Amino acid sequence: MEKKMGQKNGQEKRQKTKAEYKNISREELMQEISGQENARTEEEKEARKNAYHAYVSQVTPSYSLTLNMLKAFLVGGIICCIGQGIMNFAMSRGLDQMNAGKWTSVILVLISVILTGLNIYPTIAKFGGAGALVPITGFANGVAAPAIEFKKEGQIFGIGSQIFSIGGPVILYGIFTSWLLGLVYWIWKLAS
Repeated sequence: MEKKMGQKNGQEKRQKTKAEYKNISREELMQEISGQENARTEEEKEARKNAYHAYVSQVTPSYSLTLNMLKAFLVGGIICCIGQGIMNFAMSRGLDQMNAGKWTSVILVLISVILTGLNIYPTIAKFGGAGALVPITGFANGVAAPAIEFKKEGQIFGIGSQIFSIGGPVILYGIFTSWLLGLVYWIWKLAS
């Protein structure tokens, strides 16, 4: 005698609602999803879809935009304050603003690379998000991190081929955009 799909021990299995799926653990949801892999009826397909959506909502991290913006502002502000402090110190030692700015950039990059090597900068970047990744320190981290990660593969196939895997596109599109804007500016000057 054939059992109907959706029956268990002679009793019809009641389909769970979306709200009921939210209170189930991840493991139970995965069992529910895999158990209904060959769903044939519309009710079974709907139950599998509800279980899948509940699973996705459980594993997808939720973020507070306001909190993330505050963290980025805080971390970016601290980096900029450190940079301004370095620049003020350099200018107090007799450097003009142009040279003090150059030294500030070099020192910030050096600090970023050292913190990346000590595995501290990734923690700062995870906390501060764009506030830590947008300044020059983020670019230095983007170049240093692959170099550190791939150094065990050797100087050429590790560091040499992977060092610009993150920073390369930034350099490429930065140079291309500069060239394109220069060309537009040149044509504009010729026309006027």
